[in-house]
Amino acid sequence: MTGDDLVEVLAALANPIRLRIIARLAGGRQYVSRLAREIGVSRPLLHMHLQKLEAAGLVAGSLELSADGKAMKYFEVTDFDVRLTAAALADAAESLTPSAPKEQK
Repeated sequence: MTGDDLVEVLAALANPIRLRIIARLAGGRQYVSRLAREIGVSRPLLHMHLQKLEAAGLVAGSLELSADGKAMKYFEVTDFDVRLTAAALADAAESLTPSAPKEQK
């Protein structure tokens, strides 16, 4: 995992709602409407958080049809393993994309 990847993962996990989403999905895949009810948030808010988690590679979504032909979006946790040690952070820091220097006034 590059430094940039690690920053994206840590940013995605730095939110209590997203931690609750991961915790729920750790028990198995779930469709959006049910997950929203279980977490206690609106579907639009849940989608925003799921997009952040999906962009970081922590969850994956798939669209499926129910028996009655209704489209349902399911999400599940991906197989990720993030270990934070001083050495791992030092290695990740070496591969960070350099920031543009701030303009001096």
